Amino acid sequence: MITASPTSRLSSPVRDWRELWREAITDAGELLRTVGLGQHAERLPPGDAGFALRVPRGFAARMRHGDPRDPLLLQVLPQLAELDEAPGYATDAVGDLAAREARGVLHKYRGRALLIASGSCAVNCRYCFRRHFPYGAEIAAAGQWRQALDHVRRDATISELILSGGDPLSLATAKLEELARGLADIPHVTRLRIHTRLPVVLPERIDDAFAAWLAALPQQKVVVLHANHANEFDAAVDAACARLREAGATVLNQSVLLRGINDDADTLAALSERLFAAGVLPYYLHQLDRVQGAAHFEVDDDAALALMGALRERLPGYLVPKLVREVAGDAAKRPL
Repeated sequence: MITASPTSRLSSPVRDWRELWREAITDAGELLRTVGLGQHAERLPPGDAGFALRVPRGFAARMRHGDPRDPLLLQVLPQLAELDEAPGYATDAVGDLAAREARGVLHKYRGRALLIASGSCAVNCRYCFRRHFPYGAEIAAAGQWRQALDHVRRDATISELILSGGDPLSLATAKLEELARGLADIPHVTRLRIHTRLPVVLPERIDDAFAAWLAALPQQKVVVLHANHANEFDAAVDAACARLREAGATVLNQSVLLRGINDDADTLAALSERLFAAGVLPYYLHQLDRVQGAAHFEVDDDAALALMGALRERLPGYLVPKLVREVAGDAAKRPL
């Protein structure tokens, strides 16, 4: 009798990330039912408060069933508080539009230019500072990246190109290959930085084709992840982080300080420890960008500074992120 090996019984094929993307939860009521909280559906704001819900099913599976205060759920579930008008909150919280230099190109800081590579994300975080951004006319990948790369080519002071969005890894690898070909005749760009949430919320995106593309890049590579809580990590995320490192990338993480989600020292310390266990270094802890609809997430500066003091007391320095705020018009992130 032929029996299956232990490996064949326990393993299953990795599904294509694009298929998983298409299966994401896009209805808030369905999300609540998925995590055992269907009875809370009457508390949802009409029309998702004007910002569409999107949550990969794998990310929803990491939420605590039946817990309305789950820190992953609160990052993505529309809230009635998003409809409140808050003084000092704006649709363009960090001055992106004033920094526009070409289609999809933002140039705020010396030596670095940022490309709005895509307007799509695998997950829509409710505190997103670009939740009101006019992506339709500002996608750098349009037209094989030509307009964006023409700007970069003309400015020899740009040594680092930052891919942002949306999420740049929402693009097909073939589209990223177009970018790599376009950079081949721009020798002053020596470093490529990719800001992405996909390895955390949809780790299947770090597939063979993407890993090969990343490894083949001649530029130095930095991948900046975005995770706010240790519960966002599981074995699949660990594997995605390992593949990024194996492809030659330095892997960092930036978080946002969020009230009711990670605004205590134990939670932040656990996040730093979990990041390091996955081979990722904490980089920034951002004070909330004051975007319209996100005021209920804000933690005041005094509380934030007290948290940082507690982290310094319990963690080695390399696991303590820098507490910063982005201020429109500043020449760099502003440390607190």
